[in-house]
Amino acid sequence: MPMSPYLAGLRAKVGSELLMLPSVCGCVFDASGRLLVARHGDVGLWAAPGGGLDPGERPEEAVVRELREELGVEVEVRGVIGVYGGPEFQTVYPNGHRCAYMIAVYGCALTWGVPEPDGDEITDYRWVTEEELAGLAMTPWSPRVLPEVFAWWRGQTR
Repeated sequence: MPMSPYLAGLRAKVGSELLMLPSVCGCVFDASGRLLVARHGDVGLWAAPGGGLDPGERPEEAVVRELREELGVEVEVRGVIGVYGGPEFQTVYPNGHRCAYMIAVYGCALTWGVPEPDGDEITDYRWVTEEELAGLAMTPWSPRVLPEVFAWWRGQTR
């Protein structure tokens, strides 16, 4: 999906300067306790799926929308795992745009569908154990967040 009209309007005014952006991430587990991760087409790195909020959108609605758009699945939000930001949440995209994200991370349940990458934002997906994360080229923020995601999951399955 191309850049949102809102973000495109901001970029027209500030160019590639650093923007602070609110975003969401949806953490979905299968019955075996494996996490759904997606390969992002713009940077080629793996992360739990998610994306930016649109103006006026509730974060819970954004996470449901993002997983539908990127992977063609429907999810139900089960709870907030945490809200994160900091140096590892900053990125520079191939086009030079600089962003610093504040990410609200949600635990979600898959309610419908089999993941199918959109081929643009997401080029691949897989289900991984916590141990398998180390073998993936991941976003800089993933090692900060995903251990807490797996801890949340273990707490849900007791």
